[in-house]
Amino acid sequence: MRGGSHGPDLRRQLASLPIAVILLGPGQAISSANPAAEQFLGQSARRLAGRPLFEMLRFEQARLIERITEGEQQISARQIDIHVVGVGTRRVDLTIAPVVDEPGWQVLTLHDSATADALGEAVVGREDGVLRAPEILAHEIKNPLAGIRGAAQLLARKVGPTDRALTTLIADEVDRIAKLIDQMQTLSQRTPEPVGPCNLHEAIRHACAIMAAADGDAKIGGPRIEEEFDPSLPVVLGSTNGLVQVLINLLVNARDACRDVAQPRVIVRTRFASGLQLHITGAGKPVRLPIELRVSDNGPGIDAAMREHIFEPFVTTKKTGQGLGLALVRKLVGDMNGRITHDREDAGGWTHFRLHLPVAPHGAVAIMAGEQA
Repeated sequence: MRGGSHGPDLRRQLASLPIAVILLGPGQAISSANPAAEQFLGQSARRLAGRPLFEMLRFEQARLIERITEGEQQISARQIDIHVVGVGTRRVDLTIAPVVDEPGWQVLTLHDSATADALGEAVVGREDGVLRAPEILAHEIKNPLAGIRGAAQLLARKVGPTDRALTTLIADEVDRIAKLIDQMQTLSQRTPEPVGPCNLHEAIRHACAIMAAADGDAKIGGPRIEEEFDPSLPVVLGSTNGLVQVLINLLVNARDACRDVAQPRVIVRTRFASGLQLHITGAGKPVRLPIELRVSDNGPGIDAAMREHIFEPFVTTKKTGQGLGLALVRKLVGDMNGRITHDREDAGGWTHFRLHLPVAPHGAVAIMAGEQA
């Protein structure tokens, strides 16, 4: 039903809210959920319908559970920790109120400040401080990069066509790294690189080619990266350089994670994931993220105690790691209006990192096609 002259109807209003709103029926069974609630709980409204609230959310405060179960009074709680099954622990502000003239029915709202932080919408001090490190080291890094690029250009004049492809790759990667440093220097002003139409599969294969070249040069062995691509996927809206950097970080982590497994496997999969939306402060309406890129490995997985913190700076499971790779991944994905999540499939023994991205507008794709022609 449309709102007509009276404005948008209630469903559209709820769908536009960046706060998770859940309608509970008798016995705290989930009746419906808006898109923000779907994102918060990690499942679609269709799959959530009929499931008990306490099957999806686990509260540590016994008194709060009692008051929710009573269902007769309004409740407001700030900065409480709840465990979202299949997602992890979140610190939230919670409200719940009975529905007028509908005994047994309640409306629950959840606002996760940690999610806003992860997407760069709220708390900026800690991450910006970390990402300013390249600003301090830029001069020391860029000078050697310029020397590497010059050496690659000289080599290109002396080698055959086959080896010249490697020198071209070196020069291209130096340019990409230099551009990445430039981008990171501007992060304190929160001015990310503009997004545009990107071929997701080309970005994946470029990242794999970079890894293959690095492995060959260093005589490093590792599992072959398996591809499960959906060739029908449209062009995504993002940053090509950012996507390549994200993919290199995720693929290197996946390969390292399963290196000691008897039959190590790393799989990159692309597919449609309709229904997922991202609410961005100031955007006016949710951004749909129908394209999923998944990087999976069959390694032992990340320690359960660390899983909720892996995208935070200086958190690492590697003995020689700095804990900045996934923090940078989160930032780059957020700059593309995308979403990055992690989950562990204990039954099958797989670790998954899922990147969700928007589709490029048709007009932008047409412009890109014209430029390529």
